[in-house]
Amino acid sequence: MTGTAGKTRRSIALAAAMVVGPVVTLTAGPVSAALPKSQEIAASLRAGTLGSSHGVHDICQAEVDGRTIDLGCHAQLVGSGRAEAGPLTTSAPAGYGPAELNTAYRLPPLTTGPAATVAIVGVGAYPALEADLGKYRAQYGLPKCDTANGCLTVTDFKGGPPLQPSPGYAQVEESYAAETALDIDMASAACPTCKLVMVQIPLDIGRLLSAAALGLPAALADDFGSAVTHAAKLGAGAVSMSYGLPTGLQAEYVGTGAPAKALHHPGMAVVASSGDKGYNGDKQLWPAQLPWVTAAGGVSLKTGDHGAVTMSAWGGKFVPKGAKEPKWVGAGSGCAPGLPPAIGQPASVSVHCGNHRAVADISADADPLTGVAVYDSYTPHSGTGGGWLTAGGTSAAAPYLAGLYARGGHLAAVDGPNTLYRAPAGTIQDVAGGGNAQDGAAACKVAKELCLGGTGWDGPTGLGVPNGLGAF
Repeated sequence: MTGTAGKTRRSIALAAAMVVGPVVTLTAGPVSAALPKSQEIAASLRAGTLGSSHGVHDICQAEVDGRTIDLGCHAQLVGSGRAEAGPLTTSAPAGYGPAELNTAYRLPPLTTGPAATVAIVGVGAYPALEADLGKYRAQYGLPKCDTANGCLTVTDFKGGPPLQPSPGYAQVEESYAAETALDIDMASAACPTCKLVMVQIPLDIGRLLSAAALGLPAALADDFGSAVTHAAKLGAGAVSMSYGLPTGLQAEYVGTGAPAKALHHPGMAVVASSGDKGYNGDKQLWPAQLPWVTAAGGVSLKTGDHGAVTMSAWGGKFVPKGAKEPKWVGAGSGCAPGLPPAIGQPASVSVHCGNHRAVADISADADPLTGVAVYDSYTPHSGTGGGWLTAGGTSAAAPYLAGLYARGGHLAAVDGPNTLYRAPAGTIQDVAGGGNAQDGAAACKVAKELCLGGTGWDGPTGLGVPNGLGAF
C-alpha cells in the first residue's frame, strides 16, 4: 500500500439475479443463422472471452474534410466481428446493466441517493437523446427522466435550446451521439435518482481541426470551460467530460489559463476521462491533467467465473477496420510535468512524476470487451437505425464516477479528487494486475507504477474502483 486511502483486494460475490436481456440476433448488417445471439455475446463478455470473436470499433475516429481525425472523445464500441467492419448492434442489451455494476462495486440499492444533478458535457446535436434515454431507463426499470417531468434538461453551452444537426457532417455527429448516449446512460446507471443536464457544445469543424491536427486546442478548450461554467449555474453537483485534447502548442494556456480556471468549482465534482491510448508518458490530455479535475482511469471487469468479480487494469490490442497491424488501447496514465499534483494527491503518488500531477485518480469499467450496454438510435450517416451497443473506453468510467459523486451527496468538501485520497479505509477497492502499456514495464521509464496495475496507487486505475459510496 502507498500512503493513500486504504483499499482492500478481494473477490465479490455477485448477485444471482442479473439482467442480461432476452435472446436476440445481431442487427448490424445482414442477419443470418450463423450470427451469434446476444445471450452468447453477453456470456462471453462476462467471462472475459469476447475478444476471441469480436474486435473494437473506435467510434471517435471520423472523416472530416477528406482526412481521418481523432474527435477527442473516448468511447470504444465492440465490433461486429474479430476484424471489425463496424459496431456490433443488437436489439436487446448484451453489456452490463445498472444492477450488475451496482453489485460489482458493492453499492447500496439503486433507489438510494439524493435528488442531485449530474451534468454531461458533449459535442454536437443528438435529436434522439430524450427518446433513447427513455428506452435505456425503461429497459432497466429506472425512474422516468424526461424534459416533461423536469428530470432532464438539454441546453447548449450558453443556455440556448438543444442544438440542431450540422449539415454535411453526419458522420461526425453520429460518432458524437454514440459518445453522448454512453455518457447519459452511465450517469443514469450510477445515480437513477439524479436529475440530468446535457450541455451541448456546437460542432465547429475549424476548432476541431485546430485541436486535432494543428496542436491548437485553446478555442475548443474555452468552449468546454463555458459548458462547465453553465452546468455549475444550473446547479450541477457533478460534471462529466468524456473528452481529451492534446495540449499541443498551447499547453500553458489550457493548463493554467482561462479554460483551466473555468473548470475549477470547489463543491462540484468535475470528472474527465484519462484517454484510451494507454500510457501517455509526459503528454497527458486536457482536462484530465488538471489538478482540480478527477481523472477517470479504467479496468476490465469479469463476472463469469462462478459469480465472482475480478478486475485488472485495462489494456489490449485490436485490429482496426482496414488495417493489417494491431492497435493498442487502454486507460490513459502518466505525468503532467508542467502542473502541480492533483489537489489532495499525496507525495507517495506524485513522487512517481517528480512531484507533479500523476494520472489517474480512480477507475470503473472501461474495457469495451467487458463493457456496458448503451442505447443509441441516432445514425444520420450510416442509416442503420442503431439499437443496443456494447461500449467501453474511459468515456464509460467518467460519467459513472460523476454519477457516484452526486449519489454520494458529500460534495461540499470536494475540490478535485481530494476527498478520494483521504477516503476511509475499505471504501476504494485496490485493483492489481494488467497494464496499459504495449511494451509492459519497459515502457514505464520513470516508474512502473505509471503503467502497471499493482498494489496501491497505479496510473491505469488510480486508487482503484469504488467499494460502496463511502469514498463519495
